[in-house]
Amino acid sequence: MDYGLTEEQIEIKNLTRKIAEEKIRPKAAELDEKEEFPWEIISILAQSDLFGLYIPEEYGGFGGGCLELCLAIEELSQACAGVAVSFAASSLGAYPILLYGTEEQKRKYLSDIASGKKLAAFAITEPDAGSDASNIKTIATKTEEGYILNGTKHFITSGGCAEIYTIIAMTDRTKGARGASCFILEKGMSGFEFGKKEKKLGIRCSETRELIFKDCFVPQENLIAKEGMGFIVAIKTFDNSRPGIGAQAVGIAQGALGLTVKYAKERHQFGQPISSFQGIQWMFADMATKIEAARSLVYTTAKMIDRGVKDVSMESAQAKLFASDVAMEVTTNCLQIFGGYGYMKEYPIEKYFRDAKITQIYEGTNQIQRNIIGLELIKKFGK
Repeated sequence: MDYGLTEEQIEIKNLTRKIAEEKIRPKAAELDEKEEFPWEIISILAQSDLFGLYIPEEYGGFGGGCLELCLAIEELSQACAGVAVSFAASSLGAYPILLYGTEEQKRKYLSDIASGKKLAAFAITEPDAGSDASNIKTIATKTEEGYILNGTKHFITSGGCAEIYTIIAMTDRTKGARGASCFILEKGMSGFEFGKKEKKLGIRCSETRELIFKDCFVPQENLIAKEGMGFIVAIKTFDNSRPGIGAQAVGIAQGALGLTVKYAKERHQFGQPISSFQGIQWMFADMATKIEAARSLVYTTAKMIDRGVKDVSMESAQAKLFASDVAMEVTTNCLQIFGGYGYMKEYPIEKYFRDAKITQIYEGTNQIQRNIIGLELIKKFGK
């Protein structure tokens, strides 16, 4: 479909597609098998000025927005979702600074993130605080010069690889959600350590680690916004980043469908290619239609964010929810069309199937997205 993309946006799609096909696809299976962080490809993306797509020019970025970032994520995900999330996770870590940081914080950190010189990561999840973020145990104790952090975060994308971290910790547990605050930490700070590297079902070249804080001192100037605004920062960050998960899901689904159509034209049964069977054609039709619907929802939500629409919680949740459900459905059907071959690692479709699942889980499970959408509807029609 024609989404009215500008020439610059089309160039972004073309550039990332070229990198995906020439640099990522040939190494996707190897990166997945070895579970190696794609540093070489990250360097290529940095040299191509892609890390700053959504960052304003005054901080060293391209000056685009959420849509430009989604376009890049979608194209990269068609070749390897693990590489795509390694790229996209840096924007998740940067959004709290971009949205709520002081001018000094923006100038100190965003230029290095925009250039790809340093990766960023976001940390809110803990062993006992996933969907229930109000149960965060990491404590930030106020001192004269700053804060002392103690606690553990886990399942942190790019943990250990990133240099800059935005962390949600409790500054006053008695206030519940209103007692959380957001801080900027840097790799190498005393008392800031990394735990085990997780072994995952999918997106295996993306590193996921624990973050461990043992009397970690954080200067006062590293507090983002004000004390007690941590959950607001987190919510608004997710409102801006969830379309990126939708874009990842669209890319995974589109990549899987392309491979499957090609396979169906080559695979012969009963004396003819299986693509000639009406049952297969109908499956293709349904998958292609749902992918396009998901893409439209993701792009529209991204454009709303870029226009400055203040409240996009429902639309952002819908984009993530629908696109990730489509990705899981499409990759399941694509693997089915591959039959026994699809179950074997020799064929790439099983990786798309494994990679798709995480899009229904991270940045809020799809059950949580349904909660968000339902509550927003109640507020909207309850007036």
